[in-house]
Amino acid sequence: MAADLVAEVRAALRAAADPERGRGMQAYLKTAQPCLGVRLPEVRRIVRAAAQTHPPDVERAAGQLWREATVREERHAAIALTGLPVARGALELLPLYEEMITTGAWWDLVDGVQPRVRDLLLAHPARLRPVLQGWARDPDRWLRRSAVIAQLGAKERTDTALLAEVIEVNAADPEFFVRKAIGWALREHTKTDPDWVRRFLAEHELSPLSRREAAKHLG
Repeated sequence: MAADLVAEVRAALRAAADPERGRGMQAYLKTAQPCLGVRLPEVRRIVRAAAQTHPPDVERAAGQLWREATVREERHAAIALTGLPVARGALELLPLYEEMITTGAWWDLVDGVQPRVRDLLLAHPARLRPVLQGWARDPDRWLRRSAVIAQLGAKERTDTALLAEVIEVNAADPEFFVRKAIGWALREHTKTDPDWVRRFLAEHELSPLSRREAAKHLG
C-alpha cells in the first residue's frame, strides 16, 4: 500500500508540474535538486487526496518518498505525509524526522519538519526534552537550528526553560541559520509573552542578527 501511495503522489506531482516556476523555485532555494514547480499547498492537497485512496503506512511511505526523491516536491510530500492526522504526535516517527533534518540539510526542508517536532514535544515532553537538549549541542547545524525553533507555534504551552537553554548554548554560534533561528524563536514568543523576551534580551549576549530579529515587534 505504501508503494501505491508513493506512485500516486509522484504521478500527481508530475501532472501538476510547471517547468518555468520550477526553474524559479530551484534558483530561489539554491538547490541542485530539480523542482517541478508545484506550490506547497498543492503538494499538501495531492498528499491528502492520495492518502484517502490509499490509507498510509506513514513511516514507510514518507521514508520511501524522502529517500528516493529525484525532485524537491517529493521531499515536501514526504513531510506533508507526516502531517496527516493519523501521524500527529507519533513518537515512532522521531528517527525519520531526525533523518529528514540531517539529510535534508537546508532551510525549506528543516523548517518543514519543525511543526512535527513541536507536536511531539507537546505530546511527549518527557521524551522530547532531552532529545532537543542533545540536538542543541550537536555538531550538525541543522539539528541545532531545529532545537532552537522547535517550539514555534506552541504559544502558551512553550517550555521557556527549554527555550532559554537551547538558545543559551547556541548564542555564540557563528552559523547564520542558527543565529537567524534564535531571533525567529524569540520574535515568535513575543506574541505570547513579550516581557519574557525583553528580560531574556536584557540578560543575554546575542549576535546582532539574533537580537535584531528578536526585537522586531517589541517596539
